[in-house]
Amino acid sequence: MNAKTFFRTLGFLLILLLVILVSTENTQTIDFNFSLLRDKPVRASAAFVYFAIFAVGVVGGTLLHGGGSGAAAKAKK
Repeated sequence: MNAKTFFRTLGFLLILLLVILVSTENTQTIDFNFSLLRDKPVRASAAFVYFAIFAVGVVGGTLLHGGGSGAAAKAKK
């Protein structure tokens, strides 16, 4: 493992720790409105909504980062 990967992993773990700390402090139920997907608000724990938004961002970033251009370039060589 190189240093860049190690520091990225460490940074990701620090962000995940922040998500956990925020989630433990915000336990009240909230109305989450996102009119593109649902007309009615979603009533859920603030911690769950915060984590779900974080998870969508992580998955989206992973998909964008791993776009496959590196694998295609290696296959051509």
